Amino acid sequence: MTIAQQLKVKEFPFVIKDSNGKQIYYEDSDGWWFKYEYDSNGNQIYTEYSSGYWCKHEYDSKGNEIYFEDSDGYIEDNRPKQKEYTIDEIAKALGVDVNQLKIKK
Repeated sequence: MTIAQQLKVKEFPFVIKDSNGKQIYYEDSDGWWFKYEYDSNGNQIYTEYSSGYWCKHEYDSKGNEIYFEDSDGYIEDNRPKQKEYTIDEIAKALGVDVNQLKIKK
């Protein structure tokens, strides 16, 4: 049962907005609906449709989309990757003896 059906809404389209005025839910008279979620910066991070399709988004601090995934299995991941090195790898890259290497935070 949809939200409009639960509330016995008779006028369509039925729309719900969040406190920032962003549309978070839409439903038409045929029962077709979609919903959105937003992050604290107002970026749309989740969408879901009554058909079952959904998608997720992640954004960097500048508002650029860095991750996308959908219910069809498509993923585009441009998130920064963390790099891990052993102390031996760092010493070798710097051309110093590992016993001479001291790492500070």
